[in-house]
Amino acid sequence: MTQQTDALRVWFRMMRLNTRIRNAMSSRLRTLDLSLPQCDVLTTLTEQEGISQQELAKRLYVTKGNISGLIDRLTEAGFVERRTIDGDKRSHALYLTRAGHSMAQQGIAAQQAYVAETFGRLEMPQLRDFDDLLKLTRSFVRAIALRDNPEEG
Repeated sequence: MTQQTDALRVWFRMMRLNTRIRNAMSSRLRTLDLSLPQCDVLTTLTEQEGISQQELAKRLYVTKGNISGLIDRLTEAGFVERRTIDGDKRSHALYLTRAGHSMAQQGIAAQQAYVAETFGRLEMPQLRDFDDLLKLTRSFVRAIALRDNPEEG
């Protein structure tokens, strides 16, 4: 086998693993009546409330249209509130409600449990090596993205 063939095999394995992980987490989050993207929004807002929808979309790598729909649904569910940003009546800062904080913590707990059952079973040296490989691969992906879309850099 060539390095290119092996790289392609690893790529497909990683893509299938990503799908399995996303499906497993989606299933667990459905018990909370949350989608994975909704949970991503809630957990991101636990890290930094008061950001704009545009900034949230950028952090989650989704379109402004997608984030708008997600925020609409989370607002209707009583988990997120939009507050007008002083000096900019068109933009809104996003904040978790009390129920939103509670739901975010439940989503985080579901993810922590899954991680404990999967990645948590790796020995520390394996986990460090895996993390190093992920970061190295991420640097390749970022370099290509910057090359292909220099205005985003």
